[in-house]
Amino acid sequence: MNAVLTPARLGALAAVAALSLSACASADEPGEITITDPWVKAAESGMTAAFGDLTNGTDETVVLVSVDTSASPTNELHETLSDASGGMSMSQKEGGFEIAPGEKLTLEPGGNHVMMMDVTEPIEAGDTVDFTLTFEDGSTFDFTADAKDYTGAQESYTPQEPMDMDS
Repeated sequence: MNAVLTPARLGALAAVAALSLSACASADEPGEITITDPWVKAAESGMTAAFGDLTNGTDETVVLVSVDTSASPTNELHETLSDASGGMSMSQKEGGFEIAPGEKLTLEPGGNHVMMMDVTEPIEAGDTVDFTLTFEDGSTFDFTADAKDYTGAQESYTPQEPMDMDS
C-alpha cells in the first residue's frame, strides 16, 4: 500500500523529525549546576552562614572547593559533626564537597553550610548577598541569596589546629 504524502502529512512528518532531533541534542548536552532556595542568616557582625540546595545537573562529578562573597573577607565550606561532649561542632570541610552527577548537596543549619567570617557590614533580613562558588576544575557558579532572620542551629565552631612541626 502506498501512502499519499499530502502537505498536512509532510508537515506532521517534519514536526516529528524536528522533535526527534531536538530530543537527541538535549540528551547529549551537559546540564548545569543549580541552587534552590539560597539564603543567608542575618547578622549584625562576626560570623554567619549561607544555605540552599546545590544540584549537580552535569554528567560529571564536581567538587566544590571554595566560596567567595564581598560580604565577608573569609569564607569556608563547613561540615557539622558530633563532638566529644555530645554536642554538635562545625569545622572546615577539608577537600571540599563532592557532588555526583544528578545528586544534591544540602547546605542547611545544623549541617553542611558556607561559613562567612568577619562580615564586613550588618546583613539584615531582606538584604541580598552575592556568592561565587569555585569547583576543583576551576569552573565557577554565581548566585544571589536572600538574608533572613534565623535563631536555630547554635553549633560551636572548632577551628582547625595548626600542626606542630617540631614534634
